[in-house]
Amino acid sequence: MANSYLARTPSGAGNTKTFTLSAWLKGHNADVVGSGYFFTADVSGGSNIDAIGITASGIQVSVNSANSGALNSTRLLRDLSAWYHIVWAVDTTQATASNRMKVYVNGEQVTSWDTETYPSQNYDFAINGTTQHNVSYRSGLFQGYMSHVAFVDGQQLTPTSFGETDSTSGIWKFKAPSGLSWGTNGFHLKFENSANLGLDSSGQTNNYTVNGDLKQALDTPSNVYATLNPLDNYYANTTFSNGNTSQTSNASAYGWVLSTLGMTTGKFYAECKQTGFSGGSNYNLIGVAATQLTSSSTYLGSVAGTSGYYAQGNVYNGSGSATSTYNSYTTNDIIGIALDLDNNKLYFSKNGTWQNSGDPTSGSTGTGALSLTAVGSTGQGAYFFASGDYGNSVVVNNSWNFGNGFFGTTAITSAGSNGNGSLFEYDVPSGYYALNTKNINTYG
Repeated sequence: MANSYLARTPSGAGNTKTFTLSAWLKGHNADVVGSGYFFTADVSGGSNIDAIGITASGIQVSVNSANSGALNSTRLLRDLSAWYHIVWAVDTTQATASNRMKVYVNGEQVTSWDTETYPSQNYDFAINGTTQHNVSYRSGLFQGYMSHVAFVDGQQLTPTSFGETDSTSGIWKFKAPSGLSWGTNGFHLKFENSANLGLDSSGQTNNYTVNGDLKQALDTPSNVYATLNPLDNYYANTTFSNGNTSQTSNASAYGWVLSTLGMTTGKFYAECKQTGFSGGSNYNLIGVAATQLTSSSTYLGSVAGTSGYYAQGNVYNGSGSATSTYNSYTTNDIIGIALDLDNNKLYFSKNGTWQNSGDPTSGSTGTGALSLTAVGSTGQGAYFFASGDYGNSVVVNNSWNFGNGFFGTTAITSAGSNGNGSLFEYDVPSGYYALNTKNINTYG
């Protein structure tokens, strides 16, 4: 939702004292202050708002721009690979001030606030009134993924209406809301209809209008897809965008960034599209890593447990020595990576053609493959998809498709034969799968 938001102006007011908002969020850009609000309503011409969001400071609730109430917490939601469930439950008719606004994260109520001011009793919010309501917008845009945004008009509910604790793992997980009385302005945005992402599934027909280039992702709270990991970025110092699937490397450092999910066994496939470079020659590297980056002068493939396909047509596989049997690539070329950890083999394709006459289905024979260090002998104990540059004065731009069907905000042109419901530009080799939690549990 990096360049998009949804909006609706109710034709009539609902209950402006009592309501519940539930939203599942992932990959938010918590470094951007003021851009983390994911649900807002204007109070007066946009100068004041009722809002809830995640900012660089933590969880933040603003009522009439803090004139009538504010809850600010320095609790940071730092796991950008995980889905968080946020519930904001309001009932200003309550006599006890702290009962008038409640916030829950993954089923647990937040009770410790750095700023804690509650609305007066019987306060009327702009929310549920006839002003414009926005999902993923304030003065800036929510940077990340959203799923199952639900609003119940007239009730202060608990999180159990929208989630539950898994009996095996103890993890808070999504539960489809059912049997709810949604009220006049209630809605449930599932984002399932790609032709109408603002479609209300509550039965109240309170549809939202899409503004910008909102994209549908297969990533959901029930099946989490890999993205790039902005938390493992100390030496690479790269910049992330598009829900942490795009990177811009740093001009003064070598290095690489990793996928959020690692692989220890099984066969996995991903695609990376170079979207640009600057500062000199094209020094892009795309591949895998099972070694922690510990220097700003180390490049992908120069140390054991890392392998990189270099834009100049070389491959580096754990030693810094180049193998020149691959084609060069540049802006708009798509590199496919097939990682076979059942046989410790790695294959690369360029625009659908496997390099070095590689055959990812050749098993232990490893036709045209690079041989990898066994997972158990690597520093991290898992392989991650990775990309970066080989130069301290150049910048490379990459966008990854881990199976959602987009490179940044650009959709694949024609889906290959993928299987298992994921969307890639080119055919996925038989027996290989997208990197998501469902496939890790089933095939990894």
